[in-house]
Amino acid sequence: QVQLVESGGGLVQAGGSLRLSCAASGGTGSNLAMGWFRQAPGKEREFVSAISWNGATKEYADSVKGRFTISRENAKNTMYLQMNSLKPEDTAVYLCAAGRGNRILSQKNQYPHWGQGTQVAVSA
Repeated sequence: QVQLVESGGGLVQAGGSLRLSCAASGGTGSNLAMGWFRQAPGKEREFVSAISWNGATKEYADSVKGRFTISRENAKNTMYLQMNSLKPEDTAVYLCAAGRGNRILSQKNQYPHWGQGTQVAVSA
């Protein structure tokens, strides 16, 4: 069973930056695709970004393209999300997800493993 723990959230002013981390443990192995989702109060969980198991392929939601960068260090079993030029509409709980596969997983129902989330708040 894969366990995921997010960190790095916080309160930042609009235009600022944050870097989120997701540490994986317990049966990580190979072919572990990972992704970031976010959920704002009263809204559905939405896709933010995903990365293939070897980091070769990345995908972003249109709303974050050009501002967010996903990466991973398999030697550390850790995935990152660098968030720049943050906007108030980026405010949400950000969740890390993982699932087996050789390709990008961009749908939330493709991920069996989830972290508890880290809060990101962006003030105007």
